[in-house]
Amino acid sequence: MDVQEVMQELALLGKERMKKMYLSNGAHEPVFGVATGAMKPLSKQIKIDQQLSEELYATGNYDAMYFAGVIADPIAMTEADFDRWIDQAYFYMLSDFVVAVTLSESPLAQEIADKWIMSGDELKMSAGWSCYCWLLGRRKDHEFSKEKLAGLLGKVATDIQTAPERTKASMSNFVYTVGLSYQPLHQEALQIAQTIGTIEVNRPNKKPLVLNAYESIQKEIEKDRIGFKRKYVRC
Repeated sequence: MDVQEVMQELALLGKERMKKMYLSNGAHEPVFGVATGAMKPLSKQIKIDQQLSEELYATGNYDAMYFAGVIADPIAMTEADFDRWIDQAYFYMLSDFVVAVTLSESPLAQEIADKWIMSGDELKMSAGWSCYCWLLGRRKDHEFSKEKLAGLLGKVATDIQTAPERTKASMSNFVYTVGLSYQPLHQEALQIAQTIGTIEVNRPNKKPLVLNAYESIQKEIEKDRIGFKRKYVRC
């Protein structure tokens, strides 16, 4: 399939209710409103196609950009490719759920995420922290440096209160994810989460998002889910 054919298929899958939801979360036109689950038959047909992925991402259409992440080949993508994608990610559903997810399947993941975390740019920082969440939720504990992750936990404890709004959300999620999925630092994450307490994330035209990583980790403890790993991160 070429890019025009995929765009036609996505347009047919669009629903007004989903479009309104995406727009309310920060998407802007063009957007069709395709539910992620509705993309699965199309993704099974195409499988992996990096060239088509790049063409779809470049359209600026939210649904096409999301689908680009589904069919991308992260192994083939360079640092420049990921930097271009994050530069074009104009709101958090792209930065955290398309770019960060795709990056998490790349061998460059931690290197690029580290750079973005230190960038000072709200969505790049958010994507960097989110990438670690996707990594920790899937990869084995031994694939990470305990000292490095401990340092990142310390950075959250120091910086989260003054971080940009979307970055706050991803930093809180990082603490929660370490507490849930990285057993060597479970106790440390729990302690830092307790110290941080409740975090409010201000959102345009919406009530603040209220996050408490400590309470979230405690719920996972009660469900005996500590050490949870997922099989896949992409649809």
